Amino acid sequence: MRLKHCHNFHDFRTLAKKRLPSPIFNYIDGGADDEITYRRNTTAFDTCDLIPNVLTGVKDVDLSVTVMGQKLAMPVYCSPTALQRLFHHKGERAVAAAAEKYGTMFGVSSLGTVSIEEIAQQIDSPQVYQFYFHKDRALNSVMMQRAKAAGVKVMMLTVDSITGGNRERDLRTGFSIPFKLTLSGMLQFAIKPMWGINYVTHESFKLPQLQDHVDMSKGATSIAGYFSDMLDPSMNWKDVEAMVKEWDGEFCLKGIMSKDDARRAIEIGCTGIVISNHGGRQLDGSRSSFDQLKEIMDEVGDEIDVLFDSGVQRGTHVLKALSLGAKAVGIGRMYLYPLAAAGQPGVERALGLMHAELERGMKLMGKIAISQLNYKNLRFRD
Repeated sequence: MRLKHCHNFHDFRTLAKKRLPSPIFNYIDGGADDEITYRRNTTAFDTCDLIPNVLTGVKDVDLSVTVMGQKLAMPVYCSPTALQRLFHHKGERAVAAAAEKYGTMFGVSSLGTVSIEEIAQQIDSPQVYQFYFHKDRALNSVMMQRAKAAGVKVMMLTVDSITGGNRERDLRTGFSIPFKLTLSGMLQFAIKPMWGINYVTHESFKLPQLQDHVDMSKGATSIAGYFSDMLDPSMNWKDVEAMVKEWDGEFCLKGIMSKDDARRAIEIGCTGIVISNHGGRQLDGSRSSFDQLKEIMDEVGDEIDVLFDSGVQRGTHVLKALSLGAKAVGIGRMYLYPLAAAGQPGVERALGLMHAELERGMKLMGKIAISQLNYKNLRFRD
């Protein structure tokens, strides 16, 4: 299969699987425990149907939205994800450039492999910085100050990862940073030599947001170990309220899954929330993001900008989330598989296909602007 033959999420996933060593592919592909929530995230969209409308005059469709003060040309953004240069040697640079081409928002993670400063110099489109709450409170403050100095407009604190999810695929392969692989894991790298060639012939792997704070020379640090050892499970609403005041700008909580938590986010001064279960990678057996969306929207309405992610594979999934009130929808695996498959051209193709699906879906629904989407566009099957 070649990139030009990729027409949807599953095609990109197939191509990525062919090109990535199994431990890395399964890091992207896997979820927590039995991966029940991971699968439910996507099947949940099947519980409702879009209503087509005809003869409304849909020659020109405007997909633009404004979320947390950022004007986006399309209502889909590239969620911050970790370790991108493991999937393709261009990593965040490729994703950021593709996001800029389509006029949408891009996020850099605390576990990102390119610095927020470099990305800020590379692109003019809106940039989000996603970070975790560390036991070292001074480190949290330093991270925010650094992001502010780099010109980042939106701070996104992930609140559902005070401990790492039980990702058993990683345990089986020995996936960690740096690599500490099982015998079967090493064999998988051996049978995908092109990945290894790219890995050793480009700049050394690093985590620039954390390199001054984490000594990676002392052996392998599993992703679960990072969450367990460095992140602070005692984080509470007062801690976050203080950070919101310190940032004094657009501040978003990622990982909100209950209406009570959404209400608290408003009360402490947040300007946005992301309804997300971390792509099914944290609490298995929990609700899907889409299952919770209406309940949370009924609670908060327009009081706060509501973003949404987890399980999105199609433009129709995005349209359903927007119809329930989300202002924008984040994708993760939807661009990581294309990144792994073909670098920047892969991400651009994925975003291009998503844009085309959104525009086509809007026309078939008889809508010319995202603001026209609402609950009346849907029918739930129960």
